[in-house]
Amino acid sequence: MGSQPHSLPTDFIPATPGGRDGLAALLAEPGRAVVGLDFDGTLAEIVADPEQARAHPGAVPALAALAPRVGSVAVITGRPAGVAVRYGGFAGVPGLEHLVVLGHYGAERWDAVSGTVHAPAPHPGVRAARAELPGFLDGIGAWRGSWIEEKGQAVAVHTRRAADPQAAFEALRGPLAELAARHGLIVEPGRLVLELRPPGVDKGVALGEYVHEVDASCVLYAGDDLGDLAAFAAVEKLRAEGIPGLLVCSGTEVPELAERADLVLPGPAAVVELLGELARVTS
Repeated sequence: MGSQPHSLPTDFIPATPGGRDGLAALLAEPGRAVVGLDFDGTLAEIVADPEQARAHPGAVPALAALAPRVGSVAVITGRPAGVAVRYGGFAGVPGLEHLVVLGHYGAERWDAVSGTVHAPAPHPGVRAARAELPGFLDGIGAWRGSWIEEKGQAVAVHTRRAADPQAAFEALRGPLAELAARHGLIVEPGRLVLELRPPGVDKGVALGEYVHEVDASCVLYAGDDLGDLAAFAAVEKLRAEGIPGLLVCSGTEVPELAERADLVLPGPAAVVELLGELARVTS
């Protein structure tokens, strides 16, 4: 592994051999590294109203310092790409001229170099499910405390405002899976949110394709939720192909993710600190 990773604070040294190999590869050849990052829960704190989410105050400065030193930085999120750009404050930032935001799990793409979003037409099942949801939730007695978020390429039902958020979440999983199936969609569970979206698109597909697109020699991916499991699996697959990788989990609220991570950090503030340290040691 060499001595380079130890120039980082000990809190940022991965606990696993694979993670240490991934970090060593990034530090040895940062110009060919991809840094992939989830948004909510990773670069931004989880909040009761997703429309109020904003990137951690230190996120943009840390990314602007790191991005010129690595091959590429990509934010991979379930949000629409344009929304993530606005909430992140990523547009027009010196140092982020080549940032890429892959929204809707990779179905949309925003490139800082052009400032435009490329997106396919919405799946017809999403429009149909969105129209049906209010009556559907009312009919099963789940309207109170739950609310619908329109996401363009997807639609989500949140339970964070319910009297018992976790119980409401569990009660909705089965009925929403049936509704999604009727419209050719799948349900992606998250932290007190159930998202109905088209099949065949996930963060793992988006990350894997992007790593190969830019011909990266190593990859770091940081996420916090169940939707990030696919990205973790993609990094594990890349490792099997000989591309080192580092898996970072932001927070411990999702044990399935934390257990597979090489490095577990307390939350977005610590992720931002890691990005800043990587900028420092690769300068």
